[in-house]
Amino acid sequence: MKKIGEELKAARQQQGVSIEEAAEDLNLRASQIENIESGNLKVFKDVFYLKSFIRGYAKYLGLDEERIMDDFNEYFFEETSKIPIDEIEKASKEKEKEKKAEQKVVSPYTMEEKPRSKIIPIIVTLIILLLIFLIGYIVITEYINPTNKDQNDITYLQN
Repeated sequence: MKKIGEELKAARQQQGVSIEEAAEDLNLRASQIENIESGNLKVFKDVFYLKSFIRGYAKYLGLDEERIMDDFNEYFFEETSKIPIDEIEKASKEKEKEKKAEQKVVSPYTMEEKPRSKIIPIIVTLIILLLIFLIGYIVITEYINPTNKDQNDITYLQN
């Protein structure tokens, strides 16, 4: 990785670009550029982000990004293939323990409520609005056009 970092640094210096300028142009921190150029991979938590940073940096400097990525992949394969299986299994078990520790004990008092469906309240609201509309319609039509019974009552009272 030092070889890749030195190549990136040499290209940057040859073009007269400062670390701060490159960091600003690439939307990175200056410390990230410095760590890439010095080959310090341990400060990067995610290799995929690191790979993206290196690719973007190589492209920014006008270098052959595919060749740089091939060199990075080769380096990374060599480094990871040297890790003993015992360490990999140990890390896997630790990660499993962390997952189990994160799982919460659930009781009726601490249980998180599941999001409820909004369909039922919507349907109930629509039915209520429909009933209000129907009642209003009936009242208004009876007020505007009284039935014959009301007219008969009026006629009876007049006689």
